[in-house]
Amino acid sequence: MAAPPSDARAERADDVLALARLAARRGAVRAMLDWLTRRTGGPAMLIGADGSVLATADDPPPPASLRRLAAEAAVELHRRGVPSGVLGGGEARPVHLVSLGPTETRDPAPYLAVVAPSAPRCGLLLADASRTLGLSWRVEEAERARRRVESAEAYSREAVLHLLMVGSVPAAQRIAAALRPALPAVVQVYVIECPVDRRREIAARIHDSVRGRAWLVPCPVRPNHLISLVPAQGEPVAPDGEPLDRLITRQETECRVGVSAEVALRDAPVGYEQAFHALAVARNAPQRCAGFGGHSDVTVLASPEGHVWASELLAPCLEYVPTRRADPGAAELLGTLGSWLSFGSAASRHLKIHRNTLAARMRHLDGLLGVGVSHSLAAQSAAWLALRLHQAPRGTAPAGHPATLDGLLSAPTAAVWARAQLRPLEQAKLTAGHETVRAWLRADARLPAAASALGISLPGARKRLTRAEDVLGRSLLSAPSAKYELWLAMRALGDL
Repeated sequence: MAAPPSDARAERADDVLALARLAARRGAVRAMLDWLTRRTGGPAMLIGADGSVLATADDPPPPASLRRLAAEAAVELHRRGVPSGVLGGGEARPVHLVSLGPTETRDPAPYLAVVAPSAPRCGLLLADASRTLGLSWRVEEAERARRRVESAEAYSREAVLHLLMVGSVPAAQRIAAALRPALPAVVQVYVIECPVDRRREIAARIHDSVRGRAWLVPCPVRPNHLISLVPAQGEPVAPDGEPLDRLITRQETECRVGVSAEVALRDAPVGYEQAFHALAVARNAPQRCAGFGGHSDVTVLASPEGHVWASELLAPCLEYVPTRRADPGAAELLGTLGSWLSFGSAASRHLKIHRNTLAARMRHLDGLLGVGVSHSLAAQSAAWLALRLHQAPRGTAPAGHPATLDGLLSAPTAAVWARAQLRPLEQAKLTAGHETVRAWLRADARLPAAASALGISLPGARKRLTRAEDVLGRSLLSAPSAKYELWLAMRALGDL
């Protein structure tokens, strides 16, 4: 017996109200499809005009046979150019379909489909649902499109950072010019440490504060770090000329900030290492921010002999031609070597390659260079210095010593540089500070072996090295580490 007209109108009003309430929820489309499945007694789905299943009810999910039946019905209805209808019947289960929008456009709207409904007035119910569901679908599609654009921009900005870190400055500048702002010729690099679960929120707040005048990129290696490239000259990036590091720590009490010295854009990798070392100091600083201490750079060794030595050491990589087209070439191998020296096993995240691929490349580099870069701190320090000298401007005055590592380290400029690296450690008069660092370097920067050689516990050795970090203003126990510079400095002074 049919319901009285007044009861039917009340029931329809209740349905429309229920749909409106569901539309206000997060995940409104699936919530409405679940409600329609329960209300009609048949599975509800969104089907594209090409037959693709765009969304289904979750409670319960429709079986594959009914998804296929709905997809075929949607394709047929679109072929006919009809916005709604019922297909099937007889032995086939009927499929009720209503389009969520225009069907004759270049990008036709999907269909709301319900298979074998048992509720009366199904056509009217789906017509009412299609209006609310269509709006919710367009809102969710817009949000998905926004996230795709945001993700694409984030990957592009990360690509700019990656290109700078591997020395491809012109390519980085071309991409940055399209994304804005353009990369300045001279920058300061900021490394911002923040809680992992708040990194996106903090990045958005900092971006709003600097008004788009600085590059801000989530670190691809460490999930609790943000990296910012800030113009070193010109208009201040923060309001009222406040230093950006102070602005960040004032606004975000959970953040710590390390700031590099001013570096040329081509030296962004050096700036990153400086900012990372400054962050080690900022962790224990009352203001939670610190600038790089200004140690003299190792490129003071960039004499003609230094370039000859670096070229000879790296020649197997520089001249390498892969036997297979898919294998990494010389530039990729040098990029892998530099990334591994900075980040260790985390270089796989930096380079976006599998850890097994990274391990295979490092074995290949060991064979090419003829030294155990993978396990020997001496070989790592030599490779690190060779990369720095290879990328540095060529010196003009001859140093007058052989083109060997020991020859380079015996130069007067090397001794001056080495004493500058170790002077803070000596002036601080830490208990066995120099001895602890030397034992750690002799043990290939392996803390358990260093603790054993010193005859102290592992926590005791770690505590000593943490104190040395504070004194030196450098990171020792986290990568990128100052261990290569310290090894070279002690070697130059005859301590290793």
